[in-house]
Amino acid sequence: MRFFPKERDLTQAPTQVELEVDCSDLRMKARDVNVRLDAFLVQHLTWRSRTSIQQLIYDGFVLGDAATPDAPKGKGVSIVETRPGRKLKHGSKVVVVIPEELRVPMLAKSSDELVILYEDEGILAVEKPPKVPVHPSGRHMTDTLIQRVHARYGEGFELERGGAPRLCHRLDRETSGIVLIGKHPEAHADVMKQFERRKVDKEYLAIVWGSPDKEGGTIDLPIGPSRASRVDLKITVAADGWPSRTDWRVVSRHAGCTLVSASPFTGRQHQIRVHLEAIGFPVVGDKIYGPDETLFEKSLDGELDAADLALLGMARHALHNHRVVFRSPATGETVEVVSPLPADMCAYLDAHS
Repeated sequence: MRFFPKERDLTQAPTQVELEVDCSDLRMKARDVNVRLDAFLVQHLTWRSRTSIQQLIYDGFVLGDAATPDAPKGKGVSIVETRPGRKLKHGSKVVVVIPEELRVPMLAKSSDELVILYEDEGILAVEKPPKVPVHPSGRHMTDTLIQRVHARYGEGFELERGGAPRLCHRLDRETSGIVLIGKHPEAHADVMKQFERRKVDKEYLAIVWGSPDKEGGTIDLPIGPSRASRVDLKITVAADGWPSRTDWRVVSRHAGCTLVSASPFTGRQHQIRVHLEAIGFPVVGDKIYGPDETLFEKSLDGELDAADLALLGMARHALHNHRVVFRSPATGETVEVVSPLPADMCAYLDAHS
């Protein structure tokens, strides 16, 4: 599901938000099938209240597609929806037109500079700080990584290259490290194919609880949605899940924790965190796969207290995308990009040495 057209300059105020009901999306599961329009929008436009969303519907700012599973004859998103209770099915599309008086710039003022680790004619490798989302969604609509990139590569670059820079892959909001970005559509497509064909080598560094009795190994366990969890996006080891493989090794041992290297062969959601937890060594600071998954919901509401943070060990999960190797679309040469361990993870290890 996408919220914004991929080629739009995300430093500019959005004029509309595009959504699609997709029950295969792990964040939604099957509960969005046959869901009310206003309830669906509340779930995804989390920066607005249900009352204000209903008012947008009444005022004609919400469009629905004429082609839905219930009405397959229509074409395109063109029907003004004024009924908050209209039922949506899998595949239904919704467009929310943002009134001019509600449009605000997407890029929040920030003193943080965009750190570029590598750049050529087609590709950027940038440093993603922890807790900075890679793109706008849900509760995090401003000052995301891709917005910072668009702020540097502005309108002139966009017009010259035929499209704004695009993400080649994503990291979770709390994960830090390397993100590859295509500066123009051809380079973006090239690197995306490398990811799909598993031609991109990735190495993460993670601080895990405990001390493994081996120096490394391979975790080859299928993973899929956790049907028993209250957290919709939680993944677990499942016999009927997606084939998933992670190679890991010990980098250094510390008091009560270990720094490990993890290289995912497959690129499943939360794969490294799930696999490390599955062998008994969850990532320090992990609110979903750590000591208590209810801490994840508390963190979303900003309600973590000192006792919670002490239980987690770190304010964010200690996972860092440390090394990426790919082929440059511009030169055809192999490029290795390395990002050093960030300050918060270094400080944690120093405190446990």
